[in-house]
Amino acid sequence: MRRVITTLAILFVVVVAGMTALVLLVNPNDFRAYMVRQVEQRSGYQLQVSGNLRWHVWPKLSILAGRMSLTAPGAPEPMVTAENMRLDVDLLPLLSHQLSVSQVMLKNAVIRATPESAARKPQNAPVGPQDSETASPESGWTFDIGQLNVSDSLLIWQQPGGDEIHFRDLNLSLEQNSRKQAAIELSSRISRNQRNADLSLKGQLNAANYPHQLTGELEQLNYTLSGAGLPAQGIKGQLSLKGEWSGDTQRFRFSQLQLSANDSALQGSAEGSLKAPQTYALNLHASELNLDNLLSNTVVQQTGEQRANVAQAPVIAEPRARNNEDSLLNGMNLALTLAADHAAWRGLALNNLQLAANSQRGLITLSTLQGQLGAGHFSLPGTIDIRRPVTHVTLQPQLSEIALQPLLKALALPESVQGTLSLSGQLTGDELSLEAAQRQWQGSAEMQLKNVQLTQFNLQQLVRRAVERASNRVSSDEPNEQSIQQLAGHANLNQGVVTFNQLNGNGNRLSLQGGGQVNLTQRALDVTLGVTLGGWKGDEKLVAALSQQAIPLRLYGSWDDVQYSLPVDQVLRQQLQDEAKSRLNQWLDRQPQNNKTDDLKKLLRP
Repeated sequence: MRRVITTLAILFVVVVAGMTALVLLVNPNDFRAYMVRQVEQRSGYQLQVSGNLRWHVWPKLSILAGRMSLTAPGAPEPMVTAENMRLDVDLLPLLSHQLSVSQVMLKNAVIRATPESAARKPQNAPVGPQDSETASPESGWTFDIGQLNVSDSLLIWQQPGGDEIHFRDLNLSLEQNSRKQAAIELSSRISRNQRNADLSLKGQLNAANYPHQLTGELEQLNYTLSGAGLPAQGIKGQLSLKGEWSGDTQRFRFSQLQLSANDSALQGSAEGSLKAPQTYALNLHASELNLDNLLSNTVVQQTGEQRANVAQAPVIAEPRARNNEDSLLNGMNLALTLAADHAAWRGLALNNLQLAANSQRGLITLSTLQGQLGAGHFSLPGTIDIRRPVTHVTLQPQLSEIALQPLLKALALPESVQGTLSLSGQLTGDELSLEAAQRQWQGSAEMQLKNVQLTQFNLQQLVRRAVERASNRVSSDEPNEQSIQQLAGHANLNQGVVTFNQLNGNGNRLSLQGGGQVNLTQRALDVTLGVTLGGWKGDEKLVAALSQQAIPLRLYGSWDDVQYSLPVDQVLRQQLQDEAKSRLNQWLDRQPQNNKTDDLKKLLRP
């Protein structure tokens, strides 16, 4: 055992002495020109290293450098700058005075993926014919180093004509083998427009056929989104997929896409082309899709009240004017299909939700937007035009047997009417929001309601009690049923005012006609209904009159304090007057003709 320990100690001393001698004999600055030349030959990029290079022995034999920069050919700004760079080198090649770098480490780096850092052709470069296609490059940027580590760095990404996006606290670990198969780990955070995003991913990349083809797998991407315009609890989830990129055709394809967002889960695939015009296609299926936890302007139920779940911006921030000019959809074509087994929106439980949308440079066509709501069905085809500064919406709603009270609750309207609604109409307006729809939109619809009940009033009971108080000649022992079996009519919407025309309804010994207005912005109504009831007992003539006479019922005032007017006395008084006139006319007809009777007849029969 003592001999083994002695042998190991001797080997350790020899290795340390050899490395020390090597460090003393080999000057790392001798490799500066070699590194610059190799980078330029392999990629065309210009490498600059400032300051003296120095050795670092532990834990690996490394070369430490100061500030460095890497610039693409013809670019006015460097693509990569870093305050510190470390190169882990292999020991054996150094014995023959050769440099073999196994790992590159950058700290406090700034990586620019912007138009200013992209490669540019020389000003005097020859220009080919306009109708000729640019050949795909046979070689491009190649990464021949086994490992790359970037820590505490910044990535600046910008599309031509777009805004810069800063990926802060960037930490990247990339390791590849001789077959150009790389393992990638990355984490970063983004802050923009008072919104924050934290990202961390792990994946695999196969670059054996680069630049013609790239394939890879995103094993797991964890993300967290928070800030202005997002739900108060934020959005958290994971993403995984397999992808393929073709450099020759500029096309990509994603398969086995798995996305979770809060309590929503989606699966699907995507493909597209980056050639102008950019074209994308996305096909998704969701087992659960809770829009209330993904959208900030939805209403959720808390302690019996409707409250908006909105992440507010700081009071010192000026609200950004809404403008569609910088929308990404204006510069691409997008086809989206979505099927959700179960979905939630503003407290409504939707089943078999189906969406098929197509965007042509900002003109979105909703060819299919339908689903089941309870025992009913809804369909909302239409168009959304974001090519103009303010979004313009056109919808053709089709509702069939939809429960009315949950729908009113979802639309932030009083739940004062129960029943089922069928509707066919058209709506147009600017801005795609519930508030804008209630204040600015216009449209019309034919509607039909079944089993209608007013939660605040019982029409039959109101009329019967009013008649019995006004006259003791009639009475009714019919049950005071609340429901109106059917109610149909026409509705017009104009900047927050809903006008109802030609309302006609019927129920058990009940019929009504009328119309009126509901003001959505002022939360008020003024509706007049002519109510005719049957089932009266007592004076035959009065019973016959009440069974044919419509009694006007006016509902008016604020939603929170609805008033009503039921002038039964005027109806009965008019009935008595008509009856008195009829009897007097009969008496006059039986009297002999003379001047007095003729004058009376002229007064009674003008």
